[in-house]
Amino acid sequence: MATLRGFISPAQLSHRVKPDSIKDSLWSSRFSEPTDAFVQRFTASVPFDKRLYWHDIEGSKAHARMLARTGVLSAAECDAIVTALDAIRDGIERGEIEWSIALEDVHMNIEARLTERIGDVGKKLRTGRSRNDQVATDIRLYHPAGLHAPASGATRDLRPPHAGVVRDVLP
Repeated sequence: MATLRGFISPAQLSHRVKPDSIKDSLWSSRFSEPTDAFVQRFTASVPFDKRLYWHDIEGSKAHARMLARTGVLSAAECDAIVTALDAIRDGIERGEIEWSIALEDVHMNIEARLTERIGDVGKKLRTGRSRNDQVATDIRLYHPAGLHAPASGATRDLRPPHAGVVRDVLP
């Protein structure tokens, strides 16, 4: 069977992903029964998009700083968010973070860890951006072409430490 170059199968990525049964997914309130475990695994993006963790965290830190500059967050709230996001990133890099399929994607996994660490202040990070904005930013930062010509000074410093390394492109 032919395979796509650079494609990483779910089996290759799922060794650190926890298929748990957290009931409160973003859309769970629309259904009267819990999501079937097979459907949850089949529709999960965590095995693929968890590789965006660095980019998601750096984008979130930049977003928190913007919220503080505009007065939506206090300086203390911004510092708490940035410090917690750095700790989450370090935990991911040390392999201490269990990824949850029930939390649907990299964004919700990181947000859940953030609110565990700092409470409701972490939820303020959602202000002023949609999940689509977050996904678009993460992919732009992840994709090598996006790293060569940043759109503005705000993204110039968001290059990962391994920016020169060739990475797989999201399938």
